[in-house]
Amino acid sequence: MHLYIVTGSSRGLGAALVAQLTQPGHTVLGIARRTNPALRAEQWTLDLADPLPAAERLQAWLRAHTGWASATLVNNAALLSAPGPLAGTELSQLSAALRVGLEAPTLLSRVFLAETAGVATRRILNISSGLGRRAMAGSAAYCAVKAGLDHLSRALALEAPDVGIVSLAPGVIDTDMQVQLRGADPARFPEQARFQGLKDGGQLQTADATAASMVRFMLRPDFGKTIVADIRDA
Repeated sequence: MHLYIVTGSSRGLGAALVAQLTQPGHTVLGIARRTNPALRAEQWTLDLADPLPAAERLQAWLRAHTGWASATLVNNAALLSAPGPLAGTELSQLSAALRVGLEAPTLLSRVFLAETAGVATRRILNISSGLGRRAMAGSAAYCAVKAGLDHLSRALALEAPDVGIVSLAPGVIDTDMQVQLRGADPARFPEQARFQGLKDGGQLQTADATAASMVRFMLRPDFGKTIVADIRDA
């Protein structure tokens, strides 16, 4: 039996990943603030803006469920605070974005690595972004979180060379986050027109198509060879 744990599983890319991974021989566990009735996987309703309870629950669950042929953690959940200058961002929004996007993956990765030590094949897939590698005004927290995921992945790969660890930019996907960016006030978010142009130009990928590419990428025998990667280059 192969285990897959996916955060941010109720919608968008996370839901598409869970749907495609749910098949015979797989146990799929989704973690999100709400459930998605269309998904047949086990779903935990947890807010990763308060990540410690989620990490503790996963720790207890992994200790009670063993014997996996492989285990994979997909840190997909992200929270975009309102686009605009950092100085104008609500403190509560900023804190939640940082905790969901970086603290939660760090805690969950710690639990996963410790509690799956006897599993022959292990993978951690951190969903990063091109904005972790190219700064953008009006989205400082998101840029910082994704850059942090890239570097967390590099450090973990040094600590756990037997685990496939990748921080993967998935390309530009037509999700609620894109709607939020396109709907931002151009006076506060100078890049608004560029994101609107991506939509108008038909350059956004569907969540389903991106998830299919990512599943194929995860299952490649050389997964982890390139730690910081982009699905468009795979």
